[in-house]
Amino acid sequence: MLYDECIRQLKNASRELDARHPKLDAAHNAIVKAQDIISELMVSLDFDEGGDIAQNLFHLYMYFNQKLVDANLSKESSNLREVCRHMTELRGAWASVEIAAGTHETREKGGVNLAG
Repeated sequence: MLYDECIRQLKNASRELDARHPKLDAAHNAIVKAQDIISELMVSLDFDEGGDIAQNLFHLYMYFNQKLVDANLSKESSNLREVCRHMTELRGAWASVEIAAGTHETREKGGVNLAG
């Protein structure tokens, strides 16, 4: 859900900045919301259990936040689109992991996998 909301906020901010008459306050607010979400994702990382994956995600999130700061200062949407693209890819990767984990658990329990 956090990824979905972050992506939504990034798209809102990008749309505002690309508008003929940009609403800079609306774009700023959307960018700040996206930053808040990314910060929440950062603090939820478990470095003890997550190992290299948690470290790599932390560095990605730091990079994303810097790109959002740059976008907010420059009022250009290219950085927003980049972060949005990466967040969309990450969301898809996590969805694949959840599906695979759910399928694995179902097999262990002897259930039926209707997903195929």
